[in-house]
Amino acid sequence: MGKVLSAYLSPHPPIIVEEIGKGEALKAQKTVKGCESLAKDIKKESPSTIIIITPHGPLFRDAISISFEENLRGDFNNFGNRDLKFEFKNNLELVNKITDESFKQDIMIAKIDRKFAKDYNISSKLDHGALVPLYFVDKEYKGFKLIHITYGLLPPIDLYRFGKILQEIVLESDENISLIASGDLSHKLSNEGPYSYSPYGEQFDKKIVKLLKDGDFKSIVSFDLELSERAGECGLRSLMILGGFLDGFNKESEVLSYEGPFGVGYCTAKFSALEKDGAKSIYEDLIKLEEEKIRDIRKEEDEYVRLARKSLEYYIEHGKIMDIPDNLSKELLNTRRGAFVTIKKDGMLRGCIGTIEPTKKTLAQEIIQNAVSAGLRDPRFDPISEEELPSLRYSVDVLESPEPISSIKELDVEEYGVIVTKGFRKGLLLPNIEGVETPEEQVSIALKKAGIDEDEDYAMERFRVVRHF
Repeated sequence: MGKVLSAYLSPHPPIIVEEIGKGEALKAQKTVKGCESLAKDIKKESPSTIIIITPHGPLFRDAISISFEENLRGDFNNFGNRDLKFEFKNNLELVNKITDESFKQDIMIAKIDRKFAKDYNISSKLDHGALVPLYFVDKEYKGFKLIHITYGLLPPIDLYRFGKILQEIVLESDENISLIASGDLSHKLSNEGPYSYSPYGEQFDKKIVKLLKDGDFKSIVSFDLELSERAGECGLRSLMILGGFLDGFNKESEVLSYEGPFGVGYCTAKFSALEKDGAKSIYEDLIKLEEEKIRDIRKEEDEYVRLARKSLEYYIEHGKIMDIPDNLSKELLNTRRGAFVTIKKDGMLRGCIGTIEPTKKTLAQEIIQNAVSAGLRDPRFDPISEEELPSLRYSVDVLESPEPISSIKELDVEEYGVIVTKGFRKGLLLPNIEGVETPEEQVSIALKKAGIDEDEDYAMERFRVVRHF
């Protein structure tokens, strides 16, 4: 019988690797010492295999990636060092068992080998999200096998279920295993970071660090994904899998370090898996919590959002556009406006389509039609299925009339949306979008949507919206 030994959160900035960061690593000494402490703890536990979860391998919206090469290799060539090279033996026996069980439980796995990597134009090498933690481990402890996993953009409950699958396979094996969840916290702690400053960054980091200290994985798996998106982090989903890996165990939690140099939050933490006596799985609690969230949202939705939701549900059930319901407000029945309907699932965009100018006789008809289009005809996504309907969240943006502007300085990403036009090409971005912090970002995205180059002579308009949740 195998054994779950321990789990860890490790950041992955290459700058803390001495041969890369050199003197700059001194600015993140807490993080360096935290990573060294994690490596020493792994040496003490002496796992036969280490599972590492990274954000920076081949990332897919609908699948978790697992490396299938017999030998897992990586280097820091992309960070200016050609001498640091690593190679680990892959535990293919466990990898195959994890993959088989995941498919049985309807969790898609992308099997990453050289052929797959060539077909999809991706790398099969170990990424820096794995290499930085392993750099510290390799200094203290050698001879272990490795399993290299990149999380997918799956629903949180599915990431947690995948962590439980990892635990199940480990316990059925004859191996002793530790897991490293690689991930940085907010990348928006200051303007020195890779993104512009956002107050949501510090808010996110404080909440996550406290939850880690408390070992509260129920709150981590059910965390506000809109806040995490605004914070610009890459570690939350790794932690969701870690939580599933430790599901049902009593555990000791310890945050070893936290700091935010270079505008990015780095946290190291360790979790010792104790006996299961008296411990309870939180899986059922997570399902109930999500159901309660959706019920509360349904209770609070206004008539605009309710109209959008009902119209998509009706179309999927009956295969036709529903009639305008009775007892709608005068604005919905007597005005004509452009409107966008946005649909999200598990905090991720699932569809968004709208009209800049009204195309129907009433705003109600505009919303009914656009809700169906957002759910079934957004070319970026597969059509929404009937099984997904109970877990969807909707918002409706009603557009006010656009006005021409002559300068990007006249934009405010929270107050105004933007329309860019060049001939017949037109692109629009709504205001107050998660992850869009500056007018420059807003215009750049709108231009890409329109297929307009940034150096072309294009026109800009701004507009306000009334957003209904």
